[in-house]
Amino acid sequence: MEQRVSLITVGALDINVLAQFYEALGWKRVDSPDGVIAFDLIGQTLGLYPLAALAEEIGVPVDALGRGAMTLAYNVREKGDVTPLLGRAKAAGAQVLKPASDVFWGGHHGYFADPEGHIWEVAWNPFSPLGPDGAFQWNGAE
Repeated sequence: MEQRVSLITVGALDINVLAQFYEALGWKRVDSPDGVIAFDLIGQTLGLYPLAALAEEIGVPVDALGRGAMTLAYNVREKGDVTPLLGRAKAAGAQVLKPASDVFWGGHHGYFADPEGHIWEVAWNPFSPLGPDGAFQWNGAE
């Protein structure tokens, strides 16, 4: 198995409402089959899929999937980019869970939950600068 993630699937109660939230953040949909909404990222795709259909496909009850026990992170290029992005998320319908603040490891971050409770971290990491295309690697993109 190669060390990568290809597709991040988010189980959504209402994929259209959730898609409108991500579009309000500036993301663009890509063509996808009915029942799935997809946004291409750098090297991956974020897919929105009905939560009940995801549970059925996996073969577990919806309650077994849980909510918010994982975070998705969006790294920014500059420390000063964290607060405005949290504000943009809030304006689009997110709940800011933790305002931007310095963190013990030397970075600056905050958290928001999208309209269905999926938790995102917005972070600036001085030890992992983004590549020219926005690619992230733990010790800095090359």
